[in-house]
Amino acid sequence: MNESEKDVFHVHLVSDATGETINSIARACLAQFENVEVQQHFWSLIRTRRQLDLVSEGLRQWPGLVLYTFVDDTLSKALSDLCNKMALPSHAVLNPILSLMTSFFGMPSSKDPGRQHVLDDEYFARMDAMHYALSFDDGNKMDKLGSADVIVLGVSRTSKTPTCIYLSHRGIKAANIPIIPGLPLKIDFEKLKKPLIVGLTRDPESLIETRHARVRFLNQTEKTHYTDPEKVRQEVLDARRLFARLRCPVIDVTRRSIEETAAEITMLLTKRRMTEAMSQKDAPS
Repeated sequence: MNESEKDVFHVHLVSDATGETINSIARACLAQFENVEVQQHFWSLIRTRRQLDLVSEGLRQWPGLVLYTFVDDTLSKALSDLCNKMALPSHAVLNPILSLMTSFFGMPSSKDPGRQHVLDDEYFARMDAMHYALSFDDGNKMDKLGSADVIVLGVSRTSKTPTCIYLSHRGIKAANIPIIPGLPLKIDFEKLKKPLIVGLTRDPESLIETRHARVRFLNQTEKTHYTDPEKVRQEVLDARRLFARLRCPVIDVTRRSIEETAAEITMLLTKRRMTEAMSQKDAPS
């Protein structure tokens, strides 16, 4: 084994379903070890002992940490025993949470692999929200915005579209409207009672850099207001003035990931619903 191979840590992510849960957990944890070189091995839809044999071969070839999400006790014990025999560290990620929920609810779990992906009402609500985000992207169907849960406003390259698509995976109907210089928004925001309106802004220098990258990607060479520093700064300022007039919450996405922006919007929605619930509770009957 050469010197470079010694510096690589192998992490095996084993799941009886699609692996989204264990992958998300591992990604969140591994992000805290930026100076560690990790090679991840993904083993999804492992539901039989024969399929587990494939994992066993992988562990022999690349010994390392094993994280797994099995709801079947037999498979879980089999993998645990295998890791103990091979002297490999392992952890059943869901077990502590399932045990806690079993105690809290006073009933055992169903032990049904992939149950979070069943085609229930929640699933179809997410699909509906995804279709909504795509249909109402970039200012489309502005005459039907009243059905949105969230309306995202922002100048070009403030991550409006990916944020709305990410929100749709949570079942949130999100529409986005671009703020274009010289084109006033022909929307009566006062009549939009249901949607939460959120403004996205960004540091002009960062915005200019991103727009330059976009222009290079499109192989455009002529100079335009799109990347002109003075015009971009004015564009951002005008957008902020619009947000102030609308009295809507503003999120600076300069150093935020799409996930963080979406999480902030989700929290704003939650706070709004809590306020509305309190108002209804305090209202005279």
